[in-house]
Amino acid sequence: MAENTDAPPSSSPPSPVTPKDPITLHTRREPFEYGLLPIPKLIFTDAAATIGSLKEKLLQHASSSDSLRVDSSSVADVLQISEDNARLVIDTLAAVLPSDSDPLVVAKPDDVPSIGVNVYDLILFLYIQSYKRLLPRTHKDSAAVADVWPSTSAFDGYLSALSPLQLVRSNTRKFMPSQSDEEAHQLSYLQKHLANILTLLAEPVEGEGDESLLLPMERFEHLGFLIQFGVKGSEAVPLSQAAPFFANSDPDMPAAPVPAAQVHDWLLQKIADSLEHIAERATAKENSPSNGSDPDIAMTDANSNSVKASTSSRGLTFIEGISKSSYVKQAAEVKGSSLKVLNCHDSVIYILAPLRYATIYGCSDATIVLGAVGKALRVEHCERVHVISAAKRICIANCRECMFFLGVNQRPLIIGDNHKLQVAPYNTFYPQLEEHMSQVGVDPTINQWDEPLPLGVVDPHDSLSHPAGVSDAQAETAALLDPDQFTNFLIPNWFGGEVPGATKDNPFSLPEAYMNSQHKNNTNLGEVKQVLHETPFDESKKRELSSALHVLFKDWLYASGNIRQLYCLQGD
Repeated sequence: MAENTDAPPSSSPPSPVTPKDPITLHTRREPFEYGLLPIPKLIFTDAAATIGSLKEKLLQHASSSDSLRVDSSSVADVLQISEDNARLVIDTLAAVLPSDSDPLVVAKPDDVPSIGVNVYDLILFLYIQSYKRLLPRTHKDSAAVADVWPSTSAFDGYLSALSPLQLVRSNTRKFMPSQSDEEAHQLSYLQKHLANILTLLAEPVEGEGDESLLLPMERFEHLGFLIQFGVKGSEAVPLSQAAPFFANSDPDMPAAPVPAAQVHDWLLQKIADSLEHIAERATAKENSPSNGSDPDIAMTDANSNSVKASTSSRGLTFIEGISKSSYVKQAAEVKGSSLKVLNCHDSVIYILAPLRYATIYGCSDATIVLGAVGKALRVEHCERVHVISAAKRICIANCRECMFFLGVNQRPLIIGDNHKLQVAPYNTFYPQLEEHMSQVGVDPTINQWDEPLPLGVVDPHDSLSHPAGVSDAQAETAALLDPDQFTNFLIPNWFGGEVPGATKDNPFSLPEAYMNSQHKNNTNLGEVKQVLHETPFDESKKRELSSALHVLFKDWLYASGNIRQLYCLQGD
């Protein structure tokens, strides 16, 4: 939740608001980062008119006037999409809702289709499907890019600026949008579309002019899907308490609806104030002698060569710039519940913590272990990366030659331009894993790792000019790892002795083929050991055998990528 925010207007004695302490509006990152789906039928050129018509149809399907929820069948019928895509819409929306108490969020998987989604949450979700993400700045050295990024994709001409091998050769912060850049982009989008959004939430009354649309408090609170307010140094403030026209209303006697125009003017001012604040910080950064850091970032662990760990003022942890080393973060060391692993290369990274959201971006030749991710995990623009995670859901976008060892409660979503992806069952554990999974709501009895769901090869949310004729092409799916290639991944015990935690084994059941492969490998290993033990060797034969085994083991370490695990023995 927002920490660098300010207090709402209030007449209550405990926290009076002064002109020097205004409330601050922020966008919620989650819908824009984890809530966009490349389904053509959900992206409208005239969003206001089309979604307005859909809203009326959805309200006709709503279960009751109180809950205003529509089930997955109604969503499929009204939006004219398949049942599978309707379920995907509902699951995606559930992952980015602001409240964990919504019936959809706490529902068991089998109950999700019948519980459905609130119409007004769905309306906002559909509206932002027209959002275009902010692109990284252009790389100045196109020749260097061509040297390191193979041209195997139709999109490399303009995706090269996003390639992981390019990013490692440059000062990444100079080319990637900062958190402030992204928030300013999102605020500008809301500023442009605010009138349409409020019209969709408001209810008409008889009359003319601005007074003909009124916004009840409960509809206004649905804007919490997109924005949040807060007091500096404290938790976010409920939207109705932040707004002067609803603040301090009696729960038993809700405030009267207010003109949508009044809400519009107030929110526009708050957005303008936030944009001005971001611009002032950017100017201060440019004028600062040490202008290499993001003003949103408070450095907590860095060295002279790379940024390693940092936390933003809004509780987002960054791990970035790790190269040729191992890196470990335990739960107590991860601040906040969201994480981004950026531009790490040829390394092993362990984040053994419970998280709500996580992003892995622009990494190559790395093994990344994430503890438990309760809302959504996104892996984007990575090459030759092994990802090991227990997660509610995962989205894989624009990756190459990557392998995913997954314990996931929903089908892995694969979008964009991918090549040679493989998925496999979850293959590790650490003592606190089941505790962390329980904290964030990952169910070990459900694992849909082997049901990848590919969508479009072009992501319409990127601000790119895509080649003609491929907008509806399906993304390349992921192959299932051959059971004979499956191995368990051992997480070292860095502290020695007994580590607190109840998890003693992989909490996800292995499919029979993978279990049989493990048993076969263990049997073969035992037989080889027995043969070696019983075979007489003279000293020269022992040395020759030992040398041959070392060579073969070294070759296997490099070929399998397991050489990275040896970094754990070297330290940073």
